[in-house]
Formats: sequence, structure tokens, C-alpha cells
Amino acid sequence: MFDTELPSYGGLQVAYYTVCKRKLWLFSHGISMESENENVKLGKLLHEDSYERKTKDILIDNRIRVDFIDGGSLHEVKKSSRLEEASENQILYYLYYLSLKGIFVDGELHYPKENRVKKVTLNETAREKIKSIISHINEILQMSSPPSLDSESKPYCKKCAYYDFCYG
Repeated sequence: MFDTELPSYGGLQVAYYTVCKRKLWLFSHGISMESENENVKLGKLLHEDSYERKTKDILIDNRIRVDFIDGGSLHEVKKSSRLEEASENQILYYLYYLSLKGIFVDGELHYPKENRVKKVTLNETAREKIKSIISHINEILQMSSPPSLDSESKPYCKKCAYYDFCYG
């Protein structure tokens, strides 16, 4: 019923796959532009300042890092719901990964600035979606060069840490 081999990706790679295949390839090949990006810094500050009483950044198998665990659920804190599909795929990946280890839990996405929480459950449809994403990530990372840019940038590209790299 379940895959026996655990995937070797992090949740961020699943989120990047959802947002931009080029960003996924660059990040996965060690080209990181995020340490100086203001939006990334703001997101880290929000993460640090939210849910202060929780133990955060829980590393599982040296592969996935969950923001916090509480009440038998995984929790991810996000700055905005603007890229909600990417955030949802990230937490679904964590739930999938844990399910392969025989651990079945639900997840929650937290948007503190929006005062909103979204429950996330790994059902069979979500499981198949994550398996497909993992397969596509494998294909993208085996490419000898990053995927080409789309003909037009997306509305969120200008806030991306890789914007200058791609469009500068």
C-alpha cells in the first residue's frame, strides 16, 4: 500500500516545484539567493515571533523540518496565503513522508498576519498528487541546466529572491 523508499527532498523543494520549476532547480543545485532577500528575512522574523511557546524547527530524519508539532498535528507558519497551493503541497509532503514511516497525522497552515488557520489532510487524492510531484522533481533535478523562463514573469516573481538572477 505504501512506498518503501523515503523521498529525499525537503518540503521547501516541493513548495518551489509548485511555484517555479526554475527556482527549484537553482536552489537544489546549490544556487541560493535567499540569505539577503528582504521577504525571506520578514518570513523568518514572523516565524520566530509567532507561537513563541512552541518548540520550533523540528528536524525529522535530517530531511524535513516542520515549524512545530502540537496536539498530534504538524504546523507550518506562513507569512501570507498568497502562495497557498505551494504551502499546502509542502505540508502534504510532510504528511506523506511521515505516512511512509507509519505515522498518520493531519496538518495545519497558519497565517498569523491574516488570523487564519487551514487544516490539511492527506487523503488518497493528495497522496497521488505528492507522488506525482516527487516524480516531476526527480525529472527536473536531472536536467543539465535550469528550466527556461516562462515568456512572462508571474506577479510574484518580483518578490522572489531569484528575480535579479532570472530577469536582471
